[in-house]
Amino acid sequence: MSNLYQHAEFECTSTEGCDAIELLLTPKNRDLGGFSVRRLLPTARRKMVGPWIFFDHMGPAHFEAGTGINVRPHPHIGIATVTYLFQGEILHRDSLGSLQAIQPGDINLMVAGRGITHSERERPEVTGADHDLDGLQLWLALPAEFEEIEPEFHHYPASTVPSLNVEGVPVRVMMGSAYGRTSPVRVFAETLYIEAWLQPGQRLQLPDAEERALYVASGRLQAKGTEIPEHAMAILSPQETVIVEALDETRLALIGGEPFNRRYIDWNFVSSRKERIQQARDDWKEGRFAKVAGDEEEYIPLPE
Repeated sequence: MSNLYQHAEFECTSTEGCDAIELLLTPKNRDLGGFSVRRLLPTARRKMVGPWIFFDHMGPAHFEAGTGINVRPHPHIGIATVTYLFQGEILHRDSLGSLQAIQPGDINLMVAGRGITHSERERPEVTGADHDLDGLQLWLALPAEFEEIEPEFHHYPASTVPSLNVEGVPVRVMMGSAYGRTSPVRVFAETLYIEAWLQPGQRLQLPDAEERALYVASGRLQAKGTEIPEHAMAILSPQETVIVEALDETRLALIGGEPFNRRYIDWNFVSSRKERIQQARDDWKEGRFAKVAGDEEEYIPLPE
């Protein structure tokens, strides 16, 4: 990616706009195995939005033939990863034996629970030519009673994700319920995740949730006079009706859900207990996590 961003957090200063937006976040670039991602959550000022504890925008990125996504096996505990692509393809492998190509519109849900290992690469058919990638990867913190469940893998093809038209605006209900539709994607707490595509001048009333955040994947929006630029995330005020208007052709993602108690996060490990994080670190360092089926040779060492 060519654009580099510094992480910034802005308090709302417009009286009218503050009715809708509590905080406006811009991303920080992170390296992810040969390419950069824009990271919005967690931040110093905002650790979570509902159950969502991690939010990365991968791309848009262009890869020359012979290069591409190449994330070696690495572990997770205490979360479910949610991968969704706008463009391109990722090949998912994990220690359950899952082998799945993720394509645009699919939802890939990997439930780490007590522990899972996975890798994210690309098929030779993809890396053999110039190609592009654009998408979102998010983490859901699991409620305390689900943190140590057996790991699971679920893949939802694009055709299974509810799509509808809300006053002329195409909307997809990715997780949870909105606009009278409910997604089949498994959730563990009250969870909301939708995508919408607006043309300039179109407006959309956003669904409610106890906590909500709006991300502009491309384009520009405004809410009650406050502009939300491309690649920014607006933390929305609770119990406030929010109607957004597109200033350009805009793709948005809205996440939210019920508030969670504090979670600790260290590298790829998330837990409500600090000692569980240390145990996971020790387990990875000592090779006690299961290996990724078909990708057993490489791994990402524990950061010290």
